[in-house]
Amino acid sequence: MTSVFDLAPEAPVVPVVVIEDAADAVPLARALVAGGLPLIEVTLRTPAALDALRAIADGVPEAVVGAGTVVSAAGVADAVGAGARFLVSPGWTGRLLGAMRESGVPFLPGVSTVSEVVALLEQGVDAMKFFPAEAAGGVPYLKSLAGPRPRARFCPTGGVSAASAPAYLALPNVGCVGGTWMLPPDALAARDWARVESLARGAAALRAPVSGR
Repeated sequence: MTSVFDLAPEAPVVPVVVIEDAADAVPLARALVAGGLPLIEVTLRTPAALDALRAIADGVPEAVVGAGTVVSAAGVADAVGAGARFLVSPGWTGRLLGAMRESGVPFLPGVSTVSEVVALLEQGVDAMKFFPAEAAGGVPYLKSLAGPRPRARFCPTGGVSAASAPAYLALPNVGCVGGTWMLPPDALAARDWARVESLARGAAALRAPVSGR
């Protein structure tokens, strides 16, 4: 199966989007895509999330939209039914992992311990979300995993900022990072899509594409 890291390999950052009003989904996604961040994670944290996912999937074909905060088999089915092209969970269980695998779309199960990483590798899964990244040990922790578990690749999310993202992206076992700094609440409240696009452009420039990453 294609990895999430292969869906938009030129994009170093996955915007983690919480959408309260589905009417904002399309202009927000267009701003992110225009800024160079086509891989967009819509979190299933609000009543509007599935409608927002559906709107982006239908209205912004240049975006690669996925669902985040997927925590159940039912959530997997709902997200894929709404057009999600990838799935992200904050953690995993055997049942959830099975549902994500059976969905047919790429997925990133969440981990924060070495045991979870080893367990996923035993299941044949080597693409993972490292969450909550900063609270769970940050860059030093991931750096320490690169030697004993080189097959595992991560998308660190949780507390990652524009300042800390480059250090994560420099690690050989990091494929991208997830973040929200290009989505400041005041810009979203004002529907200032030009500002979102500008911040997205800065995030997209954090790392040039690297062949073979």
